[in-house]
Amino acid sequence: MGSFNFATNSADSILNVQVEGTMSEEDAGRFIQEYNQIVSKFDPAEYDIVLDCTRLNVSTPDVLPMLEQCYLLYQQSGFKKVVFTITKSPILKMQLSRVARSTNLENYEIIEV
Repeated sequence: MGSFNFATNSADSILNVQVEGTMSEEDAGRFIQEYNQIVSKFDPAEYDIVLDCTRLNVSTPDVLPMLEQCYLLYQQSGFKKVVFTITKSPILKMQLSRVARSTNLENYEIIEV
């Protein structure tokens, strides 16, 4: 079971999102619903979104369509930059990069810590 937490930092114009565990389709659905509520409260074009994925497990193939949907949301919202922070995990990095390419998300960066 996965979990997530949103925190808006208005002073630095950053939406911090912490995602951890193994996301299920149900978790992803809840994530999208809460994301839409949070993002409706500010102009994403003036913000970066920083996703802390250091405790996120590699997603199973059945969840990848929902992950792609999240990437499309980031793109459509118009964030200045999308940053994924991960621990050194070549598989997770590859998975996140592949989804970014398949959704044409261009303004992203993956930072390994």
